[in-house]
Amino acid sequence: MGRGAALFRTSIGLKITMAVSGIVFVGFVIGHMFGNLKVYQGAEVFNHYAEGLREFGDPFFQYGQTLWIARAVLIVALAAHVWSALKLTRQSRAARDERYRKLEALEFSRASRSMRWGGVALLAFVVYHLLHLTFGAVHPDFIAGDAYHNLVTGFQSVPVSAVYAVAMLALGLHLYHGVWSAFQTLGISGPRVNRMRRPLALGIALVVAGGNLSFPVAVLTGIVA
Repeated sequence: MGRGAALFRTSIGLKITMAVSGIVFVGFVIGHMFGNLKVYQGAEVFNHYAEGLREFGDPFFQYGQTLWIARAVLIVALAAHVWSALKLTRQSRAARDERYRKLEALEFSRASRSMRWGGVALLAFVVYHLLHLTFGAVHPDFIAGDAYHNLVTGFQSVPVSAVYAVAMLALGLHLYHGVWSAFQTLGISGPRVNRMRRPLALGIALVVAGGNLSFPVAVLTGIVA
């Protein structure tokens, strides 16, 4: 137990924690995006999907319980991800010298160097997104139980849609580098895997960011109304 705890204080252990918790979020954002595509099928289908998330697991779970279980898992994964990122940043700063900075600049891509500011931006966006479309605290015309109405009226604001667009850019960059680096961190390698690693990361980033960007665009252009 002591050795395990010590391992996860090292840079390797922290990177493994980041990779595993990141995989949880990759699965979530992919599922969340594909679920939200139901908005293109109209209000009835989309609201039925939103309500189904709260009824999922019935009769073994009460109304909304599985949704809160999923939220609890995401909160734990988020805490582990942020904690690991902070610890790694501190270790990196403590060990950094001029030679290290030159090597780092050569080794990492622009997406990699954006991970820190992108992570902070995404954390702020998650809070705003929950207050906007989940709890309605910052929504101008929130109607509980009418997810379609809340999405459409929320994205009719150009500034709000712009915030979502910037956040999706940050998410795409974060996904690209995160998926790519997770293979290396977890020791998943080989000639075939290495060839597919960057294309897979890019594909996931483009699909998720592009799919999510389509929602505010569809509202602003009147495709979804």
